[in-house]
Amino acid sequence: MSMNRNLPWRSVWITGAGRGIGEALAILCVQHGLTVYASSRTTSELERLKDSCQRYPGSIVPTPLDITDPRQIEEVMQSWDKGAGLPELVILNAGTHDPFPAQAFSAQRCQRVFDINLQGTINCLDPVLKRMLKNDSGQVAVMASVAGYRGLPTAAAYGASKAALIHLCEALRLDLKDSNITLQVINPGFVRTPLTDKNDFKMPALQEPEEAAESIIKGLLSKRFEIAFPGRFVCFLKLLRILPYSWYFKLIGKTVKT
Repeated sequence: MSMNRNLPWRSVWITGAGRGIGEALAILCVQHGLTVYASSRTTSELERLKDSCQRYPGSIVPTPLDITDPRQIEEVMQSWDKGAGLPELVILNAGTHDPFPAQAFSAQRCQRVFDINLQGTINCLDPVLKRMLKNDSGQVAVMASVAGYRGLPTAAAYGASKAALIHLCEALRLDLKDSNITLQVINPGFVRTPLTDKNDFKMPALQEPEEAAESIIKGLLSKRFEIAFPGRFVCFLKLLRILPYSWYFKLIGKTVKT
């Protein structure tokens, strides 16, 4: 990590830590001495992560769970309540991506994406916020996406789920303005992960997970609401948000080939 400074947290909970951005974040935090409670549905991924981080000053605590099951989440919360308490930093990163065009539109496929990306995140956020509000402290970041800014081809379900998360976080940030709780939203561009490998088009400004993790940590340290990257790509997409629909559809139709 190019930023040579100590991190202010002692512990962090990262969902979706088995692969991609979540894994890169877990490794970066362990390198800086944090205790990382790493969650994934796949126990083998967490054990592999733990083994790969043995040489670093921090530690990986495998915390397997399925974020679509509130009972599993509550069991984890209760175990923390009996111990050291909720980690100081929470990164709700777990998600999925299922690209499909209108010709393959499916309620079932949409529901699966919403169940994981939106409801799964809400399932985690509910007990997290309750505990942070009780203690009037804590920092939580929600993984959304620049795909939530406006509609993109083949991303009807994914983009809608991420747009909902952005809206959710905007509202909660306002509600929490008089508290000592920091709530942030993370909007990455294209990052090379098993999820983006599903895309069948050239992804502009593609970053590696390690680059994304560094940008996220810097954003978390700043405590600004939105952590969005890479900068130029994000600025371009934000400009698209203000275009009239006729211009937007014409431009995207020419630039995004599926």
